[in-house]
Amino acid sequence: MPSTEGVLAAVGRILRPIARILIRNGIPSDALTQLVRKTYVDVAAAEFQLDGKRQTVSRISVITGLHRKEVARLLGIETAGTDAVVAGRNRAATVLSAWLRDPEFLDRKGDPLELAFAGSNSFSELVRRYSGDMKPRALADELLSAGAIEQAGSRLRMTARGYVPSAADPDELLAMLGVDTAQLIETIDHNLRDPDKRFQRKVQYHGVPCDEAPEFRALSARLSQHLLEELDRWLAARLGDGKPTVTIGLGIFQIEQPDDEAPPAAQMRNQDHGPR
Repeated sequence: MPSTEGVLAAVGRILRPIARILIRNGIPSDALTQLVRKTYVDVAAAEFQLDGKRQTVSRISVITGLHRKEVARLLGIETAGTDAVVAGRNRAATVLSAWLRDPEFLDRKGDPLELAFAGSNSFSELVRRYSGDMKPRALADELLSAGAIEQAGSRLRMTARGYVPSAADPDELLAMLGVDTAQLIETIDHNLRDPDKRFQRKVQYHGVPCDEAPEFRALSARLSQHLLEELDRWLAARLGDGKPTVTIGLGIFQIEQPDDEAPPAAQMRNQDHGPR
Protein backbone atom coordinates (compact mmCIF):
# COMPACT_ATOMS: atom_id res chain seq x y z
CA MET A 1 0.00 0.00 0.00
CA PRO A 2 1.65 3.31 -1.04
CA SER A 3 2.01 6.07 1.54
CA THR A 4 -0.40 9.02 1.64
CA GLU A 5 2.56 11.34 1.07
CA GLY A 6 3.64 9.38 -2.00
CA VAL A 7 0.15 9.41 -3.51
CA LEU A 8 -0.30 13.14 -2.94
CA ALA A 9 3.17 13.92 -4.33
CA ALA A 10 2.35 12.00 -7.53
CA VAL A 11 -1.05 13.70 -7.89
CA GLY A 12 0.54 17.10 -7.23
CA ARG A 13 2.88 16.54 -10.15
CA ILE A 14 -0.06 15.57 -12.40
CA LEU A 15 -1.88 18.75 -11.34
CA ARG A 16 0.89 21.14 -12.46
CA PRO A 17 0.22 20.89 -16.22
CA ILE A 18 -3.53 20.78 -15.50
CA ALA A 19 -3.28 24.00 -13.46
CA ARG A 20 -1.31 25.57 -16.31
CA ILE A 21 -4.10 24.74 -18.79
CA LEU A 22 -6.81 26.01 -16.43
CA ILE A 23 -5.05 29.30 -15.68
CA ARG A 24 -4.29 29.89 -19.37
CA ASN A 25 -7.99 29.46 -20.14
CA GLY A 26 -9.17 31.74 -17.32
CA ILE A 27 -10.73 28.98 -15.19
CA PRO A 28 -10.59 29.80 -11.43
CA SER A 29 -9.50 27.32 -8.78
CA ASP A 30 -13.04 27.10 -7.37
CA ALA A 31 -14.18 25.43 -10.61
CA LEU A 32 -11.53 22.73 -10.24
CA THR A 33 -12.41 22.26 -6.57
CA GLN A 34 -16.08 21.74 -7.51
CA LEU A 35 -15.08 19.27 -10.24
CA VAL A 36 -12.83 17.29 -7.86
CA ARG A 37 -15.63 17.04 -5.28
CA LYS A 38 -18.14 15.96 -7.91
CA THR A 39 -15.72 13.34 -9.25
CA TYR A 40 -15.02 12.02 -5.74
CA VAL A 41 -18.75 11.53 -5.18
CA ASP A 42 -19.43 9.94 -8.58
CA VAL A 43 -16.54 7.48 -8.28
CA ALA A 44 -17.45 6.58 -4.70
CA ALA A 45 -21.07 6.00 -5.71
CA ALA A 46 -20.24 3.87 -8.75
CA GLU A 47 -17.16 1.90 -7.69
CA PHE A 48 -16.89 1.64 -3.90
CA GLN A 49 -20.09 -0.10 -2.80
CA LEU A 50 -19.93 -2.72 -0.06
CA ASP A 51 -20.65 -6.20 -1.39
CA GLY A 52 -24.36 -6.90 -1.54
CA LYS A 53 -25.35 -3.47 -0.22
CA ARG A 54 -26.86 -0.44 -1.92
CA GLN A 55 -24.59 2.60 -1.88
CA THR A 56 -25.85 5.33 0.45
CA VAL A 57 -25.22 9.04 0.91
CA SER A 58 -23.90 8.30 4.41
CA ARG A 59 -21.30 5.81 3.15
CA ILE A 60 -20.21 8.15 0.35
CA SER A 61 -19.83 10.88 2.99
CA VAL A 62 -17.62 8.61 5.13
CA ILE A 63 -15.25 7.50 2.34
CA THR A 64 -14.94 10.93 0.67
CA GLY A 65 -14.82 13.13 3.79
CA LEU A 66 -17.62 15.32 2.43
CA HIS A 67 -20.70 16.33 4.44
CA ARG A 68 -23.88 14.38 3.65
CA LYS A 69 -25.67 17.53 2.40
CA GLU A 70 -22.78 18.23 0.02
CA VAL A 71 -22.81 14.63 -1.22
CA ALA A 72 -26.56 14.82 -1.91
CA ARG A 73 -26.12 18.14 -3.73
CA LEU A 74 -23.29 16.82 -5.91
CA LEU A 75 -25.18 13.64 -6.78
CA GLY A 76 -27.88 15.86 -8.28
CA ILE A 77 -25.50 17.70 -10.62
CA GLU A 78 -25.06 16.53 -14.20
CA THR A 79 -21.51 16.60 -15.56
CA ALA A 80 -21.02 17.65 -19.17
CA GLY A 81 -19.37 14.89 -21.19
CA THR A 82 -17.16 14.82 -24.28
CA ASP A 83 -18.75 11.83 -25.99
CA ALA A 84 -19.70 13.71 -29.16
CA VAL A 85 -16.24 15.29 -29.50
CA VAL A 86 -14.47 11.99 -28.87
CA ALA A 87 -16.75 10.21 -31.35
CA GLY A 88 -15.78 12.72 -34.06
CA ARG A 89 -12.11 12.19 -33.35
CA ASN A 90 -12.51 8.41 -33.43
CA ARG A 91 -14.31 8.52 -36.77
CA ALA A 92 -11.59 10.62 -38.40
CA ALA A 93 -8.90 8.29 -37.05
CA THR A 94 -10.89 5.24 -38.19
CA VAL A 95 -11.17 6.54 -41.75
CA LEU A 96 -7.42 7.20 -41.98
CA SER A 97 -6.67 3.79 -40.51
CA ALA A 98 -8.92 2.09 -43.07
CA TRP A 99 -7.29 4.05 -45.89
CA LEU A 100 -3.94 2.59 -44.76
CA ARG A 101 -5.05 -1.05 -44.65
CA ASP A 102 -8.00 -1.69 -46.98
CA PRO A 103 -6.51 -3.15 -50.22
CA GLU A 104 -9.16 -1.38 -52.31
CA PHE A 105 -7.66 1.97 -51.30
CA LEU A 106 -3.98 0.99 -51.66
CA ASP A 107 -1.64 0.86 -54.65
CA ARG A 108 0.50 -2.16 -55.61
CA LYS A 109 3.21 -1.11 -53.13
CA GLY A 110 0.69 -0.97 -50.30
CA ASP A 111 0.68 2.83 -50.10
CA PRO A 112 -2.61 4.80 -49.82
CA LEU A 113 -4.05 5.82 -53.19
CA GLU A 114 -5.02 9.37 -54.07
CA LEU A 115 -8.82 9.31 -54.00
CA ALA A 116 -11.48 11.17 -55.93
CA PHE A 117 -14.03 12.73 -53.61
CA ALA A 118 -16.99 10.79 -55.03
CA GLY A 119 -17.60 7.69 -57.11
CA SER A 120 -16.23 4.15 -57.01
CA ASN A 121 -13.21 3.63 -54.67
CA SER A 122 -13.53 7.28 -53.63
CA PHE A 123 -13.10 9.16 -50.38
CA SER A 124 -16.88 9.24 -50.00
CA GLU A 125 -17.01 5.45 -50.38
CA LEU A 126 -14.23 5.09 -47.77
CA VAL A 127 -16.20 7.24 -45.32
CA ARG A 128 -19.46 5.42 -46.04
CA ARG A 129 -17.80 2.07 -45.43
CA TYR A 130 -15.92 2.94 -42.24
CA SER A 131 -17.64 5.93 -40.63
CA GLY A 132 -21.35 5.21 -40.76
CA ASP A 133 -23.47 8.34 -41.21
CA MET A 134 -20.60 10.86 -41.05
CA LYS A 135 -20.86 13.32 -43.96
CA PRO A 136 -17.85 12.88 -46.30
CA ARG A 137 -17.49 16.63 -46.92
CA ALA A 138 -17.41 17.43 -43.19
CA LEU A 139 -14.83 14.72 -42.56
CA ALA A 140 -12.71 15.82 -45.53
CA ASP A 141 -12.76 19.42 -44.26
CA GLU A 142 -11.63 18.27 -40.80
CA LEU A 143 -8.79 16.13 -42.19
CA LEU A 144 -7.70 18.96 -44.50
CA SER A 145 -7.70 21.39 -41.57
CA ALA A 146 -5.69 18.94 -39.45
CA GLY A 147 -3.11 18.50 -42.23
CA ALA A 148 -3.80 14.76 -42.48
CA ILE A 149 -4.80 15.04 -46.17
CA GLU A 150 -4.30 17.57 -48.96
CA GLN A 151 -5.97 18.47 -52.23
CA ALA A 152 -4.03 17.08 -55.22
CA GLY A 153 -5.86 18.48 -58.24
CA SER A 154 -9.29 16.81 -58.20
CA ARG A 155 -8.15 14.13 -55.73
CA LEU A 156 -7.38 13.85 -52.04
CA ARG A 157 -3.95 12.67 -50.92
CA MET A 158 -3.00 11.41 -47.47
CA THR A 159 -0.14 13.46 -46.00
CA ALA A 160 -0.03 12.17 -42.41
CA ARG A 161 -0.43 8.52 -41.42
CA GLY A 162 -2.43 9.40 -38.32
CA TYR A 163 -4.95 11.94 -37.07
CA VAL A 164 -4.37 14.80 -34.64
CA PRO A 165 -7.17 17.43 -34.43
CA SER A 166 -6.39 20.84 -35.90
CA ALA A 167 -5.35 23.68 -33.62
CA ALA A 168 -8.49 25.47 -34.79
CA ASP A 169 -10.55 23.04 -32.68
CA PRO A 170 -9.30 23.47 -29.08
CA ASP A 171 -12.28 21.58 -27.64
CA GLU A 172 -11.28 18.43 -29.52
CA LEU A 173 -7.64 18.81 -28.49
CA LEU A 174 -8.76 19.15 -24.87
CA ALA A 175 -10.92 16.05 -25.29
CA MET A 176 -7.71 14.20 -26.16
CA LEU A 177 -6.20 15.53 -22.92
CA GLY A 178 -9.07 14.09 -20.92
CA VAL A 179 -9.34 10.72 -22.68
CA ASP A 180 -5.67 9.92 -23.33
CA THR A 181 -4.37 11.10 -19.96
CA ALA A 182 -7.11 9.19 -18.14
CA GLN A 183 -6.19 6.01 -20.02
CA LEU A 184 -2.52 6.35 -19.04
CA ILE A 185 -3.40 6.94 -15.38
CA GLU A 186 -5.84 4.02 -15.41
CA THR A 187 -3.05 1.76 -16.70
CA ILE A 188 -0.74 2.94 -13.90
CA ASP A 189 -3.53 2.41 -11.36
CA HIS A 190 -4.07 -1.12 -12.67
CA ASN A 191 -0.34 -1.87 -12.39
CA LEU A 192 -0.33 -0.65 -8.79
CA ARG A 193 -3.15 -3.05 -7.87
CA ASP A 194 -2.95 -6.10 -10.11
CA PRO A 195 -0.12 -8.66 -10.47
CA ASP A 196 -1.14 -9.12 -14.14
CA LYS A 197 0.68 -5.99 -15.32
CA ARG A 198 -0.17 -4.05 -18.47
CA PHE A 199 2.65 -2.80 -20.69
CA GLN A 200 3.97 0.55 -19.40
CA ARG A 201 7.44 1.67 -20.48
CA LYS A 202 9.31 4.79 -21.51
CA VAL A 203 12.81 5.83 -22.56
CA GLN A 204 14.18 9.15 -21.31
CA TYR A 205 17.63 10.76 -21.05
CA HIS A 206 18.73 14.02 -19.45
CA GLY A 207 21.64 16.00 -20.88
CA VAL A 208 20.97 15.47 -24.60
CA PRO A 209 22.09 18.52 -26.67
CA CYS A 210 19.13 20.65 -27.80
CA ASP A 211 20.14 20.49 -31.47
CA GLU A 212 19.67 16.69 -31.43
CA ALA A 213 15.97 17.03 -30.52
CA PRO A 214 14.63 17.46 -34.11
CA GLU A 215 16.34 14.25 -35.27
CA PHE A 216 14.92 12.38 -32.27
CA ARG A 217 11.43 13.73 -33.01
CA ALA A 218 11.63 12.44 -36.59
CA LEU A 219 13.11 9.06 -35.61
CA SER A 220 10.65 8.44 -32.78
CA ALA A 221 7.69 9.51 -34.94
CA ARG A 222 8.72 7.16 -37.77
CA LEU A 223 9.31 4.13 -35.54
CA SER A 224 6.20 4.77 -33.44
CA GLN A 225 3.98 5.20 -36.50
CA HIS A 226 5.25 1.92 -37.94
CA LEU A 227 4.45 0.09 -34.69
CA LEU A 228 0.98 1.67 -34.42
CA GLU A 229 0.13 0.71 -38.00
CA GLU A 230 1.17 -2.91 -37.33
CA LEU A 231 -1.01 -3.01 -34.21
CA ASP A 232 -3.86 -1.34 -36.09
CA ARG A 233 -3.83 -4.07 -38.74
CA TRP A 234 -3.74 -6.78 -36.05
CA LEU A 235 -6.67 -5.30 -34.13
CA ALA A 236 -8.76 -4.51 -37.23
CA ALA A 237 -8.52 -8.15 -38.36
CA ARG A 238 -10.09 -9.30 -35.08
CA LEU A 239 -13.20 -7.13 -34.92
CA GLY A 240 -16.78 -8.35 -35.07
CA ASP A 241 -16.56 -12.09 -34.39
CA GLY A 242 -19.52 -12.08 -31.97
CA LYS A 243 -17.52 -12.84 -28.81
CA PRO A 244 -17.52 -10.63 -25.67
CA THR A 245 -15.49 -7.50 -26.39
CA VAL A 246 -12.93 -5.26 -24.69
CA THR A 247 -11.44 -1.88 -25.62
CA ILE A 248 -7.70 -2.44 -26.03
CA GLY A 249 -4.83 -0.49 -27.57
CA LEU A 250 -1.44 1.10 -27.04
CA GLY A 251 -0.53 4.78 -26.65
CA ILE A 252 2.86 6.36 -27.41
CA PHE A 253 3.82 9.95 -26.61
CA GLN A 254 6.98 12.06 -26.85
CA ILE A 255 8.71 13.54 -23.80
CA GLU A 256 10.60 16.80 -24.21
CA GLN A 257 11.40 19.58 -21.74
CA PRO A 258 14.41 21.84 -21.04
CA ASP A 259 16.69 20.29 -18.43
CA ASP A 260 16.23 23.33 -16.18
CA GLU A 261 12.56 22.22 -15.89
CA ALA A 262 13.46 18.57 -15.22
CA PRO A 263 13.12 17.08 -11.73
CA PRO A 264 16.01 17.75 -9.31
CA ALA A 265 18.74 15.10 -9.45
CA ALA A 266 17.75 13.80 -6.02
CA GLN A 267 14.30 12.90 -7.40
CA MET A 268 15.44 11.27 -10.64
CA ARG A 269 16.73 7.83 -9.63
CA ASN A 270 18.42 5.62 -12.17
CA GLN A 271 15.16 4.87 -13.96
CA ASP A 272 15.08 8.36 -15.49
CA HIS A 273 17.92 7.44 -17.86
CA GLY A 274 17.20 4.81 -20.46
CA PRO A 275 14.21 2.54 -21.00
CA ARG A 276 11.81 1.42 -18.29
